[in-house]
Amino acid sequence: MVAERVDLPRHAVKSRRRMRRSGGEMVFDGFNLLLLGFAGLLALYPFVYTLSLSFSTASEARRDTLHLYPTQVSTMAYQIVLSSPEIVTGLTNTLVRTVLGTLLTVFLTCIAAYPLAHKELPHRSLILFIILFTMIFSGGIVPGYLLVRSLGMINTVWALILPTALSAFNIIIVKNFFQQLPESLHEAARVEGASEWAILFRIYMPLSRPVLATITLWTAVGHWNQWFDALLYITDDRKQVLQCFLQRIVIENSTQLIDMGKMSQDIASYTPETVKAATVVIIILPMLLLYPFLQRYIVSGVLLGGVKE
Repeated sequence: MVAERVDLPRHAVKSRRRMRRSGGEMVFDGFNLLLLGFAGLLALYPFVYTLSLSFSTASEARRDTLHLYPTQVSTMAYQIVLSSPEIVTGLTNTLVRTVLGTLLTVFLTCIAAYPLAHKELPHRSLILFIILFTMIFSGGIVPGYLLVRSLGMINTVWALILPTALSAFNIIIVKNFFQQLPESLHEAARVEGASEWAILFRIYMPLSRPVLATITLWTAVGHWNQWFDALLYITDDRKQVLQCFLQRIVIENSTQLIDMGKMSQDIASYTPETVKAATVVIIILPMLLLYPFLQRYIVSGVLLGGVKE
């Protein structure tokens, strides 16, 4: 007589597996939790310190203690920063650069990856090799500057967008994701008379939200944090990005921002450190607000886009 197989519920299987764990495994897991928790606190403290310092008064900012929260709340540092025309101009230029650069990068990446995702593309292997070759070798800073200058893009936003509009890594990720989509979708759309542009924008891109959200986040963060190219290509302060002003304030310890933002406030109500902290918080806040909306797509986008042919 053959014994019948009994399928246990999923929760019962999980509970039995948990019961089989040895004491050594539980100690190891507990040690990992403590270690990772401690590392997380170490990574979180600089942000908490900066945020607390930005809302502190001058007397509290001078205390040589841990700044976990401000005992005396003051928004004077934010008023000083936001009243500076240079900071407002830099913030506007950074927003324009980030939005235009992100949209252009996503658009160009999609139209570059779409034909490469189809194996019938002529000389497809050669094109992929040329794209991958650029990940290993590049022209360098001097040839890049000479190219931007010869194209007349110095002191324009295009000097910050066009040189990095296409990334070989992004093309490969999106191409691999497109290859995971059923080929029958493409064939059915062609039978219905849809053009390649219609197939890309109405079928492929809506189905590729995870990988496109990942590319969008990477590109937006890259443009938002970038300052070196603006230092090279932008010489007019009216067209400078916010990160260059931050470098001037924090790294070079410049007091120019404070001198411009004094207005009629009492100088004893803030310090250079609180103004620097407020500037840092204003710069990183937009990315902190954007990340939670795109975070759920990142893992799936990278995993599916990283699958080999």
